[in-house]
Amino acid sequence: MTDYANLGHELFEGQKPRHILSLSGGKDSAALAIYMRDRVPEMEYIFHDTDKELPETYDFLGRLEAILGKPIVKTSPTDTFDHWLSVYGGMLPSNHRRWCTRMLKLKPFENYVGDGPVINYVGLRADENRTGYISTKPNIKAVYPFQEDGLVRADIIRILEESSLGLPPYMAWGRSRSGCYFCFYQQKIEWVRLKERHPDLFERAKEYEERSLGFGEQFYWSRSESLAQLERPERVEEIKRNWEASEAKKRASRKNLALVETLGGLEPEDESHLRDGCLVCSL
Repeated sequence: MTDYANLGHELFEGQKPRHILSLSGGKDSAALAIYMRDRVPEMEYIFHDTDKELPETYDFLGRLEAILGKPIVKTSPTDTFDHWLSVYGGMLPSNHRRWCTRMLKLKPFENYVGDGPVINYVGLRADENRTGYISTKPNIKAVYPFQEDGLVRADIIRILEESSLGLPPYMAWGRSRSGCYFCFYQQKIEWVRLKERHPDLFERAKEYEERSLGFGEQFYWSRSESLAQLERPERVEEIKRNWEASEAKKRASRKNLALVETLGGLEPEDESHLRDGCLVCSL
């Protein structure tokens, strides 16, 4: 097992690095924080707060902070989503222009780190095959303890349960990822569940969408249809039927399922879009 506390001598030619673990509010980064707590006592835990997170995310991080026994530092207390939305002239982010990841996640991380040597701990598991948006600054070296130690999804669940933290509470109502409540990587069934669980947040997401028309752009968070269209009762029922049919099909044949397919039913237009989610936001 890797001696992470003394890894700096190997990675930075004897220089003593800072050890930093970014938390997304998701299960994997939370489990990694718990897994590394006693292995690297000097670990710094940080969270890039967009000010648009789900209430459940803040609750989850608060309970994690108590388990870690150290504060979780918020790296972006002033430059929130609305600030950058104004800077970008009202242009909402999408999978083709992910300024939200760049300005609300990566930039605050690099500002917090500075130019000194840093080991960045990333919660990719041994049973995953995906990459993501990680800093390429030469003073930042990423390590993947779960992959190096062979930990898979079942191990992550075990770590969370044994710590008494458990899974993020938003997963109980069907949300598959952390991140902003209006994340454009959400599945349609997740939009339906957001409306049912947090109707106020759904309305705010609608307002952003409708306001984008004032900047000369027709933009839909859910790509193929506006939230006003998606929330129509007949459409809600259709999305639920599609999701239930997808779940039934998966139960009948659980072979070679992609990770995202195990977390909720995909509609055809969801599929290619959702397989490329933001690593920084969802781990």
